[in-house]
Amino acid sequence: MAAVKDYSVEEKLSSLVRLQKIDSKLDEIKVLKGELPMEVSDLEDEIQGLTSRKNRIEEEINGISEFIEQKKHAIKDAEALVKKYEKQSEAVKNSREFEAINKEIEMQQLEGKLAEKHIRDANEELADKVKALDTVKKQIGSKEATLTHKKGELDKIIAETEKEEKHYNKISEEARKGTDERLLYSYDRIRKSYRNGLAVVPVVRDACGGCYNSIPPQKQSEIRQRKKVMICENCGRILVDDELNNSTEVQ
Repeated sequence: MAAVKDYSVEEKLSSLVRLQKIDSKLDEIKVLKGELPMEVSDLEDEIQGLTSRKNRIEEEINGISEFIEQKKHAIKDAEALVKKYEKQSEAVKNSREFEAINKEIEMQQLEGKLAEKHIRDANEELADKVKALDTVKKQIGSKEATLTHKKGELDKIIAETEKEEKHYNKISEEARKGTDERLLYSYDRIRKSYRNGLAVVPVVRDACGGCYNSIPPQKQSEIRQRKKVMICENCGRILVDDELNNSTEVQ
């Protein structure tokens, strides 16, 4: 069984400083990308939603158009029946037959008028749907143009930083492997607590490099000795001396 190396406090702090500097480089690349990844994702979601709406409106338009055609056929059928009954009325033998045929004629005429009303109402609804379709198509066109522009900006940044980002991601993984697990857990937790991602900071001008809270001289002396991990009492960040911070370089 391989022996697990017991790192000194100074080595642990040094590895944390190195990891922080690597992660800060990665954070800088994220800042360059800014809100573009989120904006691109949001635009893609919006376009997907608008496209679904467009498809739904087109289905509704097709349904209304089919309904109108059905009513047009119904009018033709009613007109044909009216002509048929009018022809039959010429050959009636008594008033009872005449009244029966007249009722059939009146009924078919009413069916025709009702179908015409349905067509008028459907045409009004169709006009509204066509306007809605035109609006949503314009919205999709506008969003797609914006998406193309945003993607272009993002792709340019990615192309410029891809090699650098891969490099820092690789050495970040390596640095994490050489960092004490308990300290790494604390480091990740602290990083998530602050927007700037700073979990390890130097003491600069007698103050915490993260929150600028004053650090007492005695505590500064202990930090410089590097014999134990010191935490800022105000912000909870891990404190290191300025010399250790400046001597740790990342390339």
